[in-house]
Amino acid sequence: MDGRKYDHDKPKWHLLPFREVEEIVKVLTFGAEKYEEENWKRVTDARKRYFSAILRHLVAWWNGEREDSESKYSHLAHAGCCILFLMWFDNQRGNDDK
Repeated sequence: MDGRKYDHDKPKWHLLPFREVEEIVKVLTFGAEKYEEENWKRVTDARKRYFSAILRHLVAWWNGEREDSESKYSHLAHAGCCILFLMWFDNQRGNDDK
């Protein structure tokens, strides 16, 4: 008889591409060392600035530049990091401050 586990309705964490998530964590670590941990939460006009940063990184990637010249990490990892920031701001404050 097989064992039972009632987890069919729970998040499937194993679906995450962990190598790529780790690269985003490395970008976060780079930023924490450059500025300080969680400094991104206190940036003035953060939603607009991180939105612009996402686009800068995506355009650089689209134009063939694979890594950020300062951090040496992928432009896509930087964009992913900024997307997480925007998700956090949306969860904290809503969309009132466009």
